[in-house]
Amino acid sequence: PLAAMAAPRGADEMRDRVVLGEFGVRNVSEARRGRAGAARHPHPPLTAPLRALSSQAFRVDVIREEGDSLEFDMVGIDAAIANAFRRILLAEVPTMAVEKVFVYNNTSIVQDEILAHRLGLIPIRADPRLFEYRNQGDQEGTEIDTLQFQLKIKCSRNPQAAKESSDPDELYCNHKVYSKHMTWVPLGNQTDLFPDADFRPVHDDILIALLRPGQEIDVLMHCVKGIGKDHAKFSPVATASYRLLPDITLLKPIEDEAAETLQKCFSPGVIEIQNIKGKKVARVANARLDTFSREVFRHEGLKNLVRLARVRNHYIFSVESTGILPPDVLVSEAIKILMGKCQRFLNELDSVPME
Repeated sequence: PLAAMAAPRGADEMRDRVVLGEFGVRNVSEARRGRAGAARHPHPPLTAPLRALSSQAFRVDVIREEGDSLEFDMVGIDAAIANAFRRILLAEVPTMAVEKVFVYNNTSIVQDEILAHRLGLIPIRADPRLFEYRNQGDQEGTEIDTLQFQLKIKCSRNPQAAKESSDPDELYCNHKVYSKHMTWVPLGNQTDLFPDADFRPVHDDILIALLRPGQEIDVLMHCVKGIGKDHAKFSPVATASYRLLPDITLLKPIEDEAAETLQKCFSPGVIEIQNIKGKKVARVANARLDTFSREVFRHEGLKNLVRLARVRNHYIFSVESTGILPPDVLVSEAIKILMGKCQRFLNELDSVPME
C-alpha cells in the first residue's frame, strides 16, 4: 500500500513541482499531460497541446502596484507563454523616443554623437498610442508620427556670485543642462490635436551635459514611435522578469534550537517559530519571500528535513516601467500584442492546407 501511495505522489511532484536538491535541480523539463497517450501516438495532432493548455485553470492575480512597479501572478500557463510575454514587454511594446537630433550649435565638451545618444535614452512622457509609425526614409516628420523638442541653453557667469566662492552652482548660470530644459515644439496642428497634452521628459533632473561660461547647446530633436527590438531606447520597461513560486515543505517537525537555525537559513519572514506546549516549533509562514539560497543544505541535521521546490505553472512577474506608460497599461498592451501574434498564427494555419 505504501508503494502504491508513493507512486502517484511522485507523478504529481514531477508534473507540478521543480525540486531543488543540494547539487542540482530535478524535474526541470516541462512534464506533458497524458504521457501514456503520447506513447501510443508518437505524433499527436497539433491541437492536443492547445487543448491541454486551455483546460488548465488560468488566472492573473495582481499582488502589488506602487507607482511605476507592478507585481502580479500568472497561474496555469506554460513556460513558453510566460517567456513570450516577458519578451514582448521588453522588445515589442512601442514607445516614443528621440530618433533624430539636428545640431545647430554645440560648443560643450560633449561630442555631437555622444550628446545625441544621451538625448535618445531620455524617456519621453508621450502616449505612443496617439501616434503612427514614421515611414522608412521620411526625413521630415508630420504631426501624426513625430514629436519635436528643442534644447537651447547657454552658460554665463553669475554677476551676484561672491568673489571668494569656488562653487560652480554659485559662479555660473545654466552650467548644468537637465532634461527639464527640453521644450516641446508643436508640429503642424498638434496644438489642436492635443489640446491637453503635456509632452515632456519623464524625469526633469536627468543631467545631459555640463557647461562653462560661453559654451552653449542648441539642438532640435525628433521623437518617433519604435520598439525595443530596434533599439533599447524604445523599451518601455526598466525590468520585466518572472520567477516560479517557491514551495517549502517541512518533512518532519523541527523544534527548539533546530527551529531557530532553520529560521536563519531562509529570507526574513519565510519561517516563523511558534510556541506549542512550551516548545519552539518551526512552520513555513510565507514561502513566496524566499530567494532559495540553499543555505539549509549546509546543515547536516536539517538538509533531509526540508524539501525545496518551485510550483511549475505559477509565475511571479515583476514589471518596472520607465514612466512612459503605467505598468498596468504595459501589461494590457503586451497581452494585446500576444493575442495578435496568436491570431496571425491561426490565420496562417487556416490558409495553409494541412494533410
